Amino acid sequence: MAKPMGSFIFLVLLLVLFFDSSIAISVSYNVVSLGAKPDGVTDSSKAFLDAWTKACGSTVAAKIYVPEGRFLLGNTVFEGECKNNDITIRIDGTLVAPVYYNALRNADYWLLFHRVDGVWISGGTFDGQGAGLWACKKTGKSCPIGATTLKFINSKNSGIYGLKSINSQKFHILIHKCDNVKVQGVTISAPWDSPNTDGIHVELSNNVAIMNSNIGTGDDCVSVGRGTNNLWVKGIACGPGHGISIGSLGKEQNEAGVQNVTVETVKFTRTDNGLRIKTWAKPSSSFVSNILFRNVTMNNVKNPIIIDQNYCPHKKNCPDQVSGVKISDVTYRDIFGTSATEVGVKFNCSSHNPCSGITLEDLKLTYKNQPAKASCSHVVGSARGFDLPNTCFGKQNML
Repeated sequence: MAKPMGSFIFLVLLLVLFFDSSIAISVSYNVVSLGAKPDGVTDSSKAFLDAWTKACGSTVAAKIYVPEGRFLLGNTVFEGECKNNDITIRIDGTLVAPVYYNALRNADYWLLFHRVDGVWISGGTFDGQGAGLWACKKTGKSCPIGATTLKFINSKNSGIYGLKSINSQKFHILIHKCDNVKVQGVTISAPWDSPNTDGIHVELSNNVAIMNSNIGTGDDCVSVGRGTNNLWVKGIACGPGHGISIGSLGKEQNEAGVQNVTVETVKFTRTDNGLRIKTWAKPSSSFVSNILFRNVTMNNVKNPIIIDQNYCPHKKNCPDQVSGVKISDVTYRDIFGTSATEVGVKFNCSSHNPCSGITLEDLKLTYKNQPAKASCSHVVGSARGFDLPNTCFGKQNML
């Protein structure tokens, strides 16, 4: 009797474990089953929000599935806090914004994730249909500021993988007040003359990684705003666009600084800038510190390396002032390639707070098959293995 009784108890334990909700199989919600129409003209916002409500309310891991087709969405907010921290949104189709930009009601976002934890977006194409707004802005008429395609705000432990974002009205991806967010394998595309279409913007966030992505826009490929700490950018192909920028910073008197940023294994192709740090020419308590740029290739870039602390657009609200932003401990290592202008390194730092701890290691930038030049003011640092006709430091600090 011992053997049958033992088998019976084992079977009972298996059944208990199988039906225990703590290890239950994740649930899945198909937006089409909830009413979404893959025709590109029927507003499917309600179906997507219904799927989100179910996934967010689930006590086990949940998946939202978007099949092939074109799904029109208006301003849509995916709101937390959720009952679980494992929600995957798998997209095989295309999400489409309204072609008429006024349909977004002057909102600064198209799709917003707010206060979420453990949300993973995988695949899909996001079409912001921004051409109409860009045309409006070029006329000089009064136009909406534009909607960012995808925003994560006050969120953590989340990621974006394999997504394609095209023709955003404004920024493509914005990460604001977030912690532990990863963006990997994304493709971002907008025409070179589309205004303010930054690829990925990070601000007031910690522990963000942006990896292995192709970005070509009308503005910065990656822009790093105030209050960014522990940012890792690696494996980026940038162009067209304005390069990778820290800033602009210091627009406000009391503004959080940027620190602990690594940018590596990046290729710039025919961009306006390569590696840029930009600050307003205004008093400020902000700072930039502990920055590493390494293993970077420039292909016909107008300003391969630039620090500009005299940013004052349209000469309004800041003429005849100097930047209060303190820039220190910035290293440029293994930077190679071609400059589209004679000056390949330009440090235009603040007379009030000169740049300090600037390190140049193994730079080789050429202009028309000759070594590019350097132009520097108010900067202190060191150089080795430097292959420009002047080093910016020591006796040749000023040109």
